[in-house]
Amino acid sequence: MKKLLTIVSIVCVFPFSTSALAQSRGGQPLPDGPSKALVENTCSSCHSVASITRAAGYSTAQQWHDLFSTMIELPSAQANTIAAYLAEHFPEDTSRRPNLIAGDVEIDIIEWTAPTLGQRVRDPIEAPDGSIWWTGMWASLTGRLDPQTGVMEEYRLPPTSRPHTILPDADGNIWYTGNSNASIGKLDPISGEVTEYKTQARDPHSATFHPNGNLYFTAQGAAMLGRLNPDTGELKEIETQPRPYGIKAAQDGTLWIAYNGTNKIGAMHPDSMVVKYYEIPNERTRVRRLDLDSEGMVWFVNSTQGKIGRLDPATGAIKQWDSPSGPSSHPYALAVIDDVIWYNESGMRPDALVRFNPESESFQSWAIPSGVGIVRNVWKTEAGNLLIHQSSSNQIGLVKIN
Repeated sequence: MKKLLTIVSIVCVFPFSTSALAQSRGGQPLPDGPSKALVENTCSSCHSVASITRAAGYSTAQQWHDLFSTMIELPSAQANTIAAYLAEHFPEDTSRRPNLIAGDVEIDIIEWTAPTLGQRVRDPIEAPDGSIWWTGMWASLTGRLDPQTGVMEEYRLPPTSRPHTILPDADGNIWYTGNSNASIGKLDPISGEVTEYKTQARDPHSATFHPNGNLYFTAQGAAMLGRLNPDTGELKEIETQPRPYGIKAAQDGTLWIAYNGTNKIGAMHPDSMVVKYYEIPNERTRVRRLDLDSEGMVWFVNSTQGKIGRLDPATGAIKQWDSPSGPSSHPYALAVIDDVIWYNESGMRPDALVRFNPESESFQSWAIPSGVGIVRNVWKTEAGNLLIHQSSSNQIGLVKIN
């Protein structure tokens, strides 16, 4: 029997909060006003008020209402009061608008709202049957979307797992990294059964399957890399450079590691798990995601410098390009489709989707319709399209590239 979720929303309202709770969670004081306590009570029960004070803001109450309605279900009067307060004190910061570049390529972006509110959707993937899956990290669930009908189902995972990344296998199982309970998990969607493999690393992060059948993963906080044999359950874990993040397997079998704690990219041998490091210029460089083109070139986002880059593994040569919205654009997720680079500018509002053509060294970009939640990972579909998401606004997206 499937262990489907029947919850339709997460209502994170506590009856006792004040600014003390907000401050303890890392936020700055909210502006004074008759609705201040209500906003603190409601919003800081799920996240720090810093998520508000650092936000790019909205100019209208309706825009604020539309955003937090994807996070939490509130009575109408309470929602209207909160929206009015936020619009008054946190209007749009126009300096964070992206620099959108026109071009000849046409795309369509279709978005769906995940059923359980406030779950922080992320890391969508395509299963072999064409269905789209995602993780609901804050709700410890994973979900399935039929893109033809729009029907969505959600499956319970262990409540402490807080899954970060999911992967499909050839048999239709969904694997996930248990970021909060030190595990790699496997969900059988037919039975709802979950199998867990406990890791030494406290926070498995991103993962990829290798042609050898093993699952390789990063653990950002623990600064470790791991390998799981799904057939035997055998685990091997090693220490590595600080904050390993994205991971991809190349055609030659090399596993490429993006580092978010140092200015390096790693190349790991799948058998020995020995890592060779490539240093990216500027010690402030941090790399979150990477991918490979048909010639084995490694493309990466230089998040802290507002650039994308290319590493030639044969020579170690590195070339970088400035992203259209500049040094504060914070490129985040990246995929290579037909040797064209797709990524997002997560520091902008709305979040911008960017296309880079290496042949012409030209950019084109679009505003993501619900672009307030940050695309943290993307996935290339079998049809050559792109899966995206917006974590804060609870959206799963399909970018159809025409």
